[in-house]
Amino acid sequence: MEALTIGFAFCGSFCTYSRAMEALEEVAAHYPVIPIVSERSAATDSRFGNAHDFMREMQRICDCRVVDSIVKAEPIGPKKLLDALVICPCTGNTLAKLAAGMTDSSVTMAAKAHLRNGRPLIIAVSTNDGLAASAKNIGALLDKKNVYFVPFGQDDPEKKPTSLVADFSRVLPALEAALRGEQLQPLLLGNKN
Repeated sequence: MEALTIGFAFCGSFCTYSRAMEALEEVAAHYPVIPIVSERSAATDSRFGNAHDFMREMQRICDCRVVDSIVKAEPIGPKKLLDALVICPCTGNTLAKLAAGMTDSSVTMAAKAHLRNGRPLIIAVSTNDGLAASAKNIGALLDKKNVYFVPFGQDDPEKKPTSLVADFSRVLPALEAALRGEQLQPLLLGNKN
């Protein structure tokens, strides 16, 4: 049996990159992975690290070049390059674009191109407005065929009451459930306190 190929896309929730990198390493230990980054992620240094260093680490983990433009992402669909695509972290901005069908970045183009093949898209949400402006987009995406979520919950209900973040330790189980056509449950995680 031929090995499955997974796409693993990063958006600009820079504060979660260390946990997303751990999830990428776990997925790459089980499957060949093609790394994808949004153009903003590829060009933005933040207090959490240098963009070039993150991309170099992604390339090392996956042993292939990072897809970092719309032009490089477009062939994902026609060439059927991926069996599943994980977006981890997925920002509120990218959630909105996916819900509206917009394809103005490498990540949204990868998702559009991939979904045309009827294969699973797995979203690991990370947004400060998940229970506010992004709530409607999460709801819209939960209703779409072949779209699955990594279980998520509030990351800091006291200081950031509308913020949601996926449990990145559940990316691999969510991916494997999605490959079977199932949403990993429970989807909503309770307060761990």
